[in-house]
Amino acid sequence: MIPFVEAHKFINVGNSSFVAANEDIFNGSPATDIVNLKYWRDCIFTIQKGAGAAGTATVTIESCDTVVPGTPTAVAFKYRAMTLATDTWGAWTDAAAAGFTTTAGANDMYEMWVRADGLYSTDHYVRMQLTEVDSTACDGGIQAVLFNPRYAEDVNPTVLT
Repeated sequence: MIPFVEAHKFINVGNSSFVAANEDIFNGSPATDIVNLKYWRDCIFTIQKGAGAAGTATVTIESCDTVVPGTPTAVAFKYRAMTLATDTWGAWTDAAAAGFTTTAGANDMYEMWVRADGLYSTDHYVRMQLTEVDSTACDGGIQAVLFNPRYAEDVNPTVLT
C-alpha cells in the first residue's frame, strides 16, 4: 500500500498570478495554473467559498496540449458540493464539457474530479476555467489535489508549468 504522502500531491493552483484577489475569486474569469498529469491518474480541483453570499461562476475543466495552452479543450468531469459550512458532501454529479454554475451562498465547497484518461487526445495537461456569472465579490481559494500516481516516489516531480 502506498503511504498517503506519496499517493497525493496538494497544489495551490489559484495563486495571485491567476486569481486577482482571494476577496473576489471569480473576478476576471480566471483559469488556474496548468497542471501536468503525465505521472498522475486523477486530479481534483477544489473551490472554497467564504464570505460573499452572491458571486457565482461557471466551472469548466480544460484539457491542454501544452503549457501555454495552445488549444484548450473543455472535457467532461464529475463534481460535488458541500454547502452551508457543513461536512456533508452531495453526490458526485456528471458534468458535460459545458460545466456547471456554482450556487450563490457563503461557506460552500466544490470538488471537480477529472481523470487523466478523460483528457482530450494525447493531452497531459489540465486546468480549471472559472467564468464569472454574478460579479458580486466572493472570498475564497482554489487548490488541486493529484492522486493515484502512476509511479510512487518519495519526492514527486513538479507538476506546475
